[in-house]
Amino acid sequence: MQNLVKMLNEIIDENLQFMIISHSRHKEQISKVKIRPLMLKSGLMFQTTEYRGTQVFHANHQKNELISYIENMLISHFSQLEILTADKKITALVNKHARASIKVNQLTNCANKQMLAHNRTKNYIVKEGEPVPFMVDLGVMTKEGKIVKAKWDKFRQINRFLEYIEDILGSLSKEREVRILDFGCGKSYLTFAMYYYLKELKGYDVRITGLDLKKEVIAHCNELAKKYGYEKLEFLCGDIAEYEGVNRVDMVVTLHACDTATDYALYKAINWDASVILSVPCCQHELNGQINNDFMNPVLKYGLIKERMSALMTDAIRANLLEMSGYDVQILEFIDMEHTPKNILLRCVKRTKDKAVDVRAINRLMEEYHISPTLFKLLRGDALIHS
Repeated sequence: MQNLVKMLNEIIDENLQFMIISHSRHKEQISKVKIRPLMLKSGLMFQTTEYRGTQVFHANHQKNELISYIENMLISHFSQLEILTADKKITALVNKHARASIKVNQLTNCANKQMLAHNRTKNYIVKEGEPVPFMVDLGVMTKEGKIVKAKWDKFRQINRFLEYIEDILGSLSKEREVRILDFGCGKSYLTFAMYYYLKELKGYDVRITGLDLKKEVIAHCNELAKKYGYEKLEFLCGDIAEYEGVNRVDMVVTLHACDTATDYALYKAINWDASVILSVPCCQHELNGQINNDFMNPVLKYGLIKERMSALMTDAIRANLLEMSGYDVQILEFIDMEHTPKNILLRCVKRTKDKAVDVRAINRLMEEYHISPTLFKLLRGDALIHS
């Protein structure tokens, strides 16, 4: 391994494009790891993304920490490391005796070095320099396609969201109209992006409805949709809990719907038998007023800790209830923690095969903490789950 560690010390710098650690020896644990450089306020860092079943875990490392991490992974778990730099493609194979063989291919006509600013990555779906009308009108781009400095976070958020949709395209039909509902769409940056991506870039026949309570915002969004000729994109003023405009939906999106509004959106998605649900919950206050556990009182007596623990427990229970309702659920990081703590995305895809879910465990958890979330009560009321 010494030859590999020496090489890693030489090539891990700002010219690194990405790394992939793969060929796991223990497939029931981590299946693969992706590594990319990023520039934070503290300087150059390297982000690892571990894939464990349906879950994804992120961590940031300094160079020396990353080299130790890679070395440990290749000795304990994996047998292959692929590296792409600005001018080289490198493949390292590690046998069970921790000996590494390295193959280096020099690249010709390679792309420019990756832009490392944390706000800029090289494979955006919506690209800087290519003006998109709705991005210009919503203030994210200039007419020349340059990203407005104050809107870089929004630009990155839009692209991250589209990447999550790209991963589930196989669950959406190309043989018929795909019906999508976006609850709590607000100014609809992501609603327009979703329509643009699915309709114009990917060729899906989509009909998208955005729903929000703000009349002025809805009117403005309808004007923009008409301006762009987005015939199957409409915006309605209404409440999530009371919406009854359709009988079946293929995909439900609910981004930052406040508190129990997320529960009502998830409940409707389950009843519509939606193939895909994308949900970024917000303002999870409900359980904060319910949670009570004598054993955990030394933790829960601190208001901020109680609030954060209640929020995390809310979304974990939602994920379990969705699994009980027939979905494979991933809890993903929507945007980086340095921008907002409200960064959890639930990505749910309807299962095609039966899967055993421990209903008793989630019931015990709710009993132990004296909590009864709205989604649980709604599903139990319809006998979709059993307490």
